[in-house]
Amino acid sequence: MSDESWMRRALALGAQAASAGDVPVGALLIGPEGAVLGEGRNTRERDRDPTGHAEIVAMRAAARTLGEWRLEGCTLVVTLEPCTMCAGALVAARVERLVFGAFDDKAGAVGSLWDVVRDRRLNHRPQVHAGVLAAESTALLRDFFTARR
Repeated sequence: MSDESWMRRALALGAQAASAGDVPVGALLIGPEGAVLGEGRNTRERDRDPTGHAEIVAMRAAARTLGEWRLEGCTLVVTLEPCTMCAGALVAARVERLVFGAFDDKAGAVGSLWDVVRDRRLNHRPQVHAGVLAAESTALLRDFFTARR
């Protein structure tokens, strides 16, 4: 499948988060052979967990599937640019590739405010494909926050 196809699936997970009252962010962790190893959506409100970001949920699920914390050769697809926590986690897990949709000017750590994943001082730097279906990702977030105001 293409990055756009994976992102559409992540957007559907984001929509599920929104219907449950969480910020609509969805994520998938794709294995080297192209299989989905883990899915996630924001669960901070539902679980009352500050680490309940879609990326963390997807990486935890993938690690359980693999029985391994190293996610080498994997691709993380997420609808919103990761924050510092999530960017640090994907570096620590050695995710090979990151694909994201909307940029996050307020908390983004993959180029917007910081660039954690490309910091040469770290031992691992994933490839980044930014802006995939960015308009759709942005619209999902905008519609969610407009409805809440």
